[in-house]
Amino acid sequence: MTTVSDHAEQVEPAEGWQEDANCLGVDPDLFFPERGASTREAKEVCRGCVVRQDCLEFALRNGEKFGIWGGLSERERRRIRRQRAQAQRAIAGA
Repeated sequence: MTTVSDHAEQVEPAEGWQEDANCLGVDPDLFFPERGASTREAKEVCRGCVVRQDCLEFALRNGEKFGIWGGLSERERRRIRRQRAQAQRAIAGA
């Protein structure tokens, strides 16, 4: 699982990262499953993708609320955003 410490030093996604993505040419519907449907297949496409982190950062920075991005679901990305916000508040309060 990704944690705040994994992103302590955030890096902007490399320009053109999408061209190297495992999902290039895959049906986008796979990454936007119906509520309650399995995300396993989409996450499997993301596993081992060389631009997975860039994809995740793109989704986090752009507030993507739906679908699988960087191998993570909406709920998993919300958790990261919450952790980052808590870390920023802790830093600001120090």
